Amino acid sequence: MAGGSRRRKLNLSNIYGFSCGKKSMMEDEEEVSQIGGPGFSRVVLLGNDVHEEEAMATAALNYKDNNVRTTKYTIASFFPKSLFEQFRRVANIYFLIVACLSFTPLSPSSPITSVLPLVVVIGASMIKEAIEDWRRKKQDIEVNNRKVKVHCGDGSFDTREWKNLRVGDIVKVEKDNFFPADLLLLSSNYENSICYVETMNLDGETNLKLKQALEVTSDLHEEVNFSNFKSIIKCEDPNANLYSFVGTMEFGEQQYPLSPQQLLLRESKLRNTAYIYGVVVFTGQDTKVMQNSMEPPSKRSKIEKKLDRVVYFLFSILVLISLIGSIFFGIATRDDLDENGRMKRWYLRPDDTTIFFDPKRAPIAAFFHFLLALMMYGDFIPIALYVSIEIVKVLQCKFINEDVYMYYEEADKPAHARTSNLNEELGQVDTILSDKTGTLTCNSMEFIKCSIAGITYGRGITEIERAIMAKRKGLPLVHVEDSADHENPNVKGFNFKDERIMNGEWVNEPNSDVIQKFLRLLAICHTAIPKVDDEINGNISYEAESPDEAAFVIAARELGFEFHQRTQTSISLHELDPVSKMQVERTYKLLNILEFNSERKRMSVIVRNEEGQILLLCKGADSVMFERLGNNGREFEVQTQEHMNEYADAGLRTLVLANRELSEEEYREFNEKFIEAKNLVSVDRDARIDEVAENIEKDLILLGACAVEDKLQHGVTECIDKLAQAGIKIWVLTGDKMETAINIGFACSLLRQEMKQIIINLETPEIKALEKMGDKSDIAKTSKASVVHQIVEGKAQLTASTGGSDPFALIIDGKSLVYALEDDVKNKFLDLAIGCASVICCRSSPKQKALVTRLVKVGTGKTTLAIGDGANDVGMLQEADIGVGISGVEGMQAVMSSDFAIAQFQYLERLLLVHGHWCYRRISSMICYFFYKNITYSFTLFLFEAYTSFSGQVAYNDWFMTLYTIIFTSFPVVALGVFDQDVSAEFCLKFPLLYQEGIQNVLFSWLRILGWIFNAIYSGIIIFFFCTNGLELEAFRKGGEVVDLEIIGATMYTCIMWVVNCQMVISVSYLNLRQHFYIWKSILVWYLFLLAYGAMSPTISTTAYRVFIEACAPAPSYWLITLLVVISSLLPYFTFSAIQKRFFPMYHEIIQWMSRKEGQTVDPEYNHMVRQSLIRSTTVGFTARVEVKARHLREKLRHKT
Repeated sequence: MAGGSRRRKLNLSNIYGFSCGKKSMMEDEEEVSQIGGPGFSRVVLLGNDVHEEEAMATAALNYKDNNVRTTKYTIASFFPKSLFEQFRRVANIYFLIVACLSFTPLSPSSPITSVLPLVVVIGASMIKEAIEDWRRKKQDIEVNNRKVKVHCGDGSFDTREWKNLRVGDIVKVEKDNFFPADLLLLSSNYENSICYVETMNLDGETNLKLKQALEVTSDLHEEVNFSNFKSIIKCEDPNANLYSFVGTMEFGEQQYPLSPQQLLLRESKLRNTAYIYGVVVFTGQDTKVMQNSMEPPSKRSKIEKKLDRVVYFLFSILVLISLIGSIFFGIATRDDLDENGRMKRWYLRPDDTTIFFDPKRAPIAAFFHFLLALMMYGDFIPIALYVSIEIVKVLQCKFINEDVYMYYEEADKPAHARTSNLNEELGQVDTILSDKTGTLTCNSMEFIKCSIAGITYGRGITEIERAIMAKRKGLPLVHVEDSADHENPNVKGFNFKDERIMNGEWVNEPNSDVIQKFLRLLAICHTAIPKVDDEINGNISYEAESPDEAAFVIAARELGFEFHQRTQTSISLHELDPVSKMQVERTYKLLNILEFNSERKRMSVIVRNEEGQILLLCKGADSVMFERLGNNGREFEVQTQEHMNEYADAGLRTLVLANRELSEEEYREFNEKFIEAKNLVSVDRDARIDEVAENIEKDLILLGACAVEDKLQHGVTECIDKLAQAGIKIWVLTGDKMETAINIGFACSLLRQEMKQIIINLETPEIKALEKMGDKSDIAKTSKASVVHQIVEGKAQLTASTGGSDPFALIIDGKSLVYALEDDVKNKFLDLAIGCASVICCRSSPKQKALVTRLVKVGTGKTTLAIGDGANDVGMLQEADIGVGISGVEGMQAVMSSDFAIAQFQYLERLLLVHGHWCYRRISSMICYFFYKNITYSFTLFLFEAYTSFSGQVAYNDWFMTLYTIIFTSFPVVALGVFDQDVSAEFCLKFPLLYQEGIQNVLFSWLRILGWIFNAIYSGIIIFFFCTNGLELEAFRKGGEVVDLEIIGATMYTCIMWVVNCQMVISVSYLNLRQHFYIWKSILVWYLFLLAYGAMSPTISTTAYRVFIEACAPAPSYWLITLLVVISSLLPYFTFSAIQKRFFPMYHEIIQWMSRKEGQTVDPEYNHMVRQSLIRSTTVGFTARVEVKARHLREKLRHKT
């Protein structure tokens, strides 16, 4: 838009930024100004001809450029940092030492045997790191190379890349573009220099924010206006506070205060505004969004942590057997000389003896043998395990991302695993800590009830009320659509039905004048922006700061008071005139807006009507509104409070509406103080503004209260019920007031009528009296004592009811949490909470949510999962073992900070009970099997070395040893981790108790790990003794030569390949075609390699030269020994497994039996008994509610009989 005549004239008021009536900051030298002091030293120069001393003073400042880097590495730092990351794993340090030792004469094999696996494993991990970091680098390049128009002097603008911006540049940003840096707003296409900003990337909120430039720069609408523009900006230094900005602009010998209202943050987007001009004040890493950015916490699953301990244990075994071998070798070497001083072991070439076999230096020889043994038995520590786990986890994430049952078609949002480190952790969750609004509920508000002049209106039935009715009947919640849903199917945000005040009928009500004021207040007291959607029909929608504010404005419109236009100084309505019963237009002059914040808990507007009256219109929470009523304004107080309690019982959010008329003198006095407070540039500016507003918001006249419903998301109740049956505890952490949270608890069956509620709050008369006196130390001391007393009492109730059938629910508010989370109280609080079936924390701040999460995680030692959808849930998500973000209507901040993202709470059921269980089982089984196959192989090396007098002789060819882990046995174990499936998804959901295997960690317990280790040792013993004893005297070649090292090594290796692969066949649960392919391919590859490698020159193939084709393959004993070894090695495991499944079955084995019997004729009584063993008695969820009702009925029948 060029030219003022073409500018849009939507003149949003200066009052949005508390900015009307500016004064010079030089008028009062004694004001507490921070500019120029520590933390407020940034100086921004605009224009070429600024004050010379200012220019000289700032010449030395080296502000950062606008290039942003989010990568973990640079080209220079990649190799050192990445190698450091790899060698943080103790196992890799061990293999590095072994690789170095392999170049010494000590090495039992060629260096390639030790070096190649290490290079492959570390190289694969580094490549993965490089690929992930390159993706981040590409995103950085794309962002840094975005273009923006920059002032080049003489009033002309040219495009420049973001990365080349500097502090002091004047830029022009156009509609729907992101701001390239932190900008100070100078002007926009609107006459009064307002603009709309979307901050979803910063705080997760999708509603638009209003920003406004200073009046002094609001005329800079054209590019040519900047040709002679000169100014100096002094402001705070870079910091992470998104909601504060302190500074001054010196322009024309005057200084003007700056506030957050003029600051446009990087990563926010310009909306509903054609263009803005702004000056760059913070660039690159100095911008507030980058100051807030931090590395997400490093999370490791409990299995991965336990894996480290298992590796330490195996390393201890490795050291032990190396020590044993070294002791025996040292003794044998010491006793190697006969009476004549000659070596008994003549085959060691006494004429060529080295220190390694010198009988005169036996201790040193034993020490060198110890080092040799550490290298020889290195496969006790599986080097390829970590890489295999990473590959498996990446593929598991692919399955999660592509699960169509977790795809939310309405919003086109699939599930997304944002990290692969925690897949198995999903199968071990003990406690879920959930946000309420937007997570359990939709965060889509609907106006449904109101109380006006002591009369309640609205006949709609909320989902909470349906749940309560179902609760009383002991029945599951069944969704029944309310008739109001059909009456207004196209009016989003309005679910109200009451013929008494709809369609203009309110004029016939007894207190129609109060109703008129009530609806007028709804239409005026807000910061919403009207937007014409249809020019022909005049349909209007609203951009509001929150869904509930939009619902109130829509309700006013539907009830006859349509807000349709806003200018700089006015709000225009189409009102229903009670006399003519016609729509008339009325305009109200907008004088001030006293904005809502979390401390004030209310907002007000001051307007002048067409009759010249000055009106204060106020709406806010009941906790702050009733105390501000005047003596003449409490006529409907009792009835209104009763109605609000009913609304809270129905799970509705409520606001109180009140007003009063101001005299000219009263308003003038207020406005002077208000302007003075706004113009402060100090740390207490906001406090001074709130203090002035506090003095005017009093002696109000109550009009009534309104209520909106935030509906439960679809499937929440059923999901919670399934999770409860799985034995998962669910805590709700919400910022809502206690009554609303309790009733949401009833709606989703976390609470029920039979539960005994332990409520901890600070609403006692004693504390209220202290609060009025204002002594903070006494308040804190008494409050803490009260909380401790309530916790002790609650614990006593739990102890007294031990063995009772009725569970307890703990409800605690935010004030009490402050003291409950103190170091000397938190353990008592946790003990109480753990003993309760449900825990609801109300009025919780984001920090309290994170602290509660940490308390549960650390205090219980169990896996915690936090789930939320808003920026206020980020701390909780990062603190929990697993963070799940809901990609809902509150933006993507929670998702960006989460480990997994889903679109609806209901998908948590499948994420945990199906994918969580599968991933836990697959990773656990894979690790156990990995240890089994490596220990089996390594133990044969140990036994063979003992067979050769611990001489350091290895049984296998160097390339056999190199390729065992990274080629021959790698694919089957990866297939196990990706495809194994004990039961189908259908049965995982049908029998949630199966999830307890993960919570109890039965599949990766020390008993199970040791069982696999003993199985591996047994298999190694069978393989070695069968091969050595069975082939010892066999003639293998045509010349009659007996078995030599090459033949025994090839035979033992063949047996190992068959045993470990057949072990997988009988241990996996889901042997499909893929599994068959990878298992048998592994054995086939071994034979093909033996043929191909043996056909090479002896200088290359060494001990494998033609060993298979000339010696092993023609000999029947080779094949017979292989068959006997496989049967003998696997028979004990097969027998134990059969007995255990028949007489001591685990949960998944029972379900496997049932799935096989599905559709078959079995004993009904036995089948019922088996099913009952898989059903868990729960204390929450609608299943528990039905069970309690059934139990009560049985008790009544028993008493009658």
